[in-house]
Amino acid sequence: MKVHEFRRLETKLDLKVRNAGDRLAWFEYEGKVIARTKRSHGNKDLPANLIRQQLKVNETEFAALIGCSLSREDYVKILRTKGLL
Repeated sequence: MKVHEFRRLETKLDLKVRNAGDRLAWFEYEGKVIARTKRSHGNKDLPANLIRQQLKVNETEFAALIGCSLSREDYVKILRTKGLL
């Protein structure tokens, strides 16, 4: 996963972000933190499998998130189906 793809996820899912030793990002829904992830500040490839697991989606859903065919509302539906909301 490239850094620009991670930034696209931040924007699409309206992730809250904070810079620390790494760039921390988390998904909030109705004031509760549901999922957290992070990436390093470097421009190297990111471990997509770890980010996918931290966002609590499967490979198909993750590919749709990156490929712009899945919206924030769709992501919320996925989390509801999995009993995380």
